[in-house]
This record gives sequence, C-alpha cells and structure tokens, in this order.
Amino acid sequence: MKKFALTLLIFILTAALAACGSGGSGSGGTSGASGSGGSNAGASGSNGSGQPATVEVTDVHGTVTVPVNPKSVVALDNRTFETLESWGIELKAVPKNVMSADSIYVKDESILNVGSHNEPNLEAIAAVNPDLVIVGQRFARYYEDIKKLVPQAAVIDLNFDVAAEDGSAGDSLVNGFRDTTRALGQIFDKNAEAEALIAQFDRALEEAKAAYNGSDTVISVIVTGGNIGYSAPHNGRVWGPLYDIFGWESPLHVDNTTTDHQGDEISVEAIAQANPDWLMVLDRDAAIATSNSAPAKDVIENSPALRNTKAIRDGSIVYAPADTYTNESIQTYIEIFEEIAKAMKK
Repeated sequence: MKKFALTLLIFILTAALAACGSGGSGSGGTSGASGSGGSNAGASGSNGSGQPATVEVTDVHGTVTVPVNPKSVVALDNRTFETLESWGIELKAVPKNVMSADSIYVKDESILNVGSHNEPNLEAIAAVNPDLVIVGQRFARYYEDIKKLVPQAAVIDLNFDVAAEDGSAGDSLVNGFRDTTRALGQIFDKNAEAEALIAQFDRALEEAKAAYNGSDTVISVIVTGGNIGYSAPHNGRVWGPLYDIFGWESPLHVDNTTTDHQGDEISVEAIAQANPDWLMVLDRDAAIATSNSAPAKDVIENSPALRNTKAIRDGSIVYAPADTYTNESIQTYIEIFEEIAKAMKK
C-alpha cells in the first residue's frame, strides 16, 4: 500500500511539473497571438519566433490590427504594387485593368482580377478569403463596401490626398509615401527594406530641390489622345504637389483647375504665350497602351505652336516614366525626382 502511495505521489508531481512547463510556453504564445502584449511599439503578440503576430496600422480611418506576414493578401492601391513586387510579396487578387502591363501580378493568371475602379469585381476579393485588403487611391471609395464584404479581414486604407490647392499637397505626398512604406514594412516584416527605400526617396527629393535655381518657370501637362491638358500647380495630377515641394512657379494661370486624369482643357497657344522655362510632361496613354495615340514626346516637340518656346528650344523637358499613370509608387517618384535633378543640373 505504501509502495502504491509513493508511486501515485511521484506520478502526480511529474504531471504537475509537465503541466507547468507546457503551460508557460503555451499561454505566452496564446496571449501573444491574441494581441495582449508585445515589446515593439505598434506590435502585438508573437508568432513563436520572436516576431510580432500582429501590428497596429494607422490609416485614414483610424487604427487597424493587421496580421504580420498575412497569407492571403489583396492589394488595390496603385501606389503599393511596385513596392510589394520588389519585396516578393504574393498577392491573391489585384485590379489588373488599371495596372502596368509588365507587372508580375498582371501576368500571373492565378491572381484574380478585381477589374477597374469604374467597374470593380469585388466578388473576386471575397473569393480569396483574404487576411488583409490594402485599399487606396482609385479604390478608396469602396472601403466600406469591402469591409462589409470580408468582415474577417483586416482592411486598411492607405490613401493620402494630394489634391489640395492650399499648398499642403506637397507635404501630403512626401509624408504619405513615408508613412505608407513604413506601414507595409511592418506588415510584411520588411522594416529594413522600407527604411532603405525611404532614404532613397529623401535623397532624390533633396537632389531635385538643390538642382532648381529658384526662378525658372514651369508648366506641367498631361498628353492623351494627341491632346495636351493642363496639370495645374498644387492640385494637378502627378505634377501638382511638386510645385509645393520645390517652390516652382507657373507663368500660366488657369481658373477653376481640377484633378482630372486627362488634365484641364487648355490651348497650346496659351502655353506658347506663357513661354515657360521648363515643361513637365505625363504621357497618360503610354501607361494604358492606347494603340492609336501618338507618343507625348512627338505631340510636344512637333507642335508648331510650341516650337519657339524657351523650354522646347533649350530641351528643358522632363517626361515622367511611361507607366506613371497606373504606377504612382514611391519608386516612380524617385525616378521623377532623379530625372528632374539630372535635367536641371545641366
């Protein structure tokens, strides 16, 4: 009987010790996964390898808890595709109709097509049962619809407004890219890559600032369908915020300007009369592969009305990268800033 009691006591003590050992590691993992703690600012829990299981992302609507390295991701923001691609991030659904044709996400037939912002196929988002949906720019208007469609997913809206006419659009663009890149770095465990990209962006920005002489006049335009539209200072598509950033002045003043993707209507004679020192040109059709459109370079440089302007005579023209209209990424703006610096240093 004593021998039995001793055996039973040893068994109970051994079981208790085992329970304590497994409970210590198991409860820590469960607590971390539920987001109750974490040593990193904005991060919660742990996935068992010391990496946070979730991160707190602040978007235009508030704070969202997002899983780190989510398995099923939908991205709808044209400002993010090139960054995600460069980091090797897999996506399950994207809006192929409004993306660069050479994107690996467009070419991959296994990735579902959400269509365009004008005729979206939101059901494609639900079909991939996403852990994360990245909304922004063209698709920002569907934020609430998407949240209702996939209530199990973290939905973040990384949109930032660069259409203000009060001189704040430049700061919005610069800080918007910095914040968005850092957020993506946290979500996909690419913090070092994110900081390197921001540093490259800041360097290109400062070089472009230093290259501008502070007095040359600038007119920016959008070419589509053989027509030249006006991209207004401050609120014009792509170029507008750069007037705030670099202190550019336009010699041409147009009333009631808009953010229209084709630019505001203007005559080439008005541009010629304003006689700018520099022309900044976005070729919209180059990004959407419109077969019947002449290249913007031909439209601008072969225009009889513009032939005698200072910008044309001096070759002081900067063309945005061909895919800019569908790829307004931080990488695209790095290229734009670098091209401005290169051209103006001459």
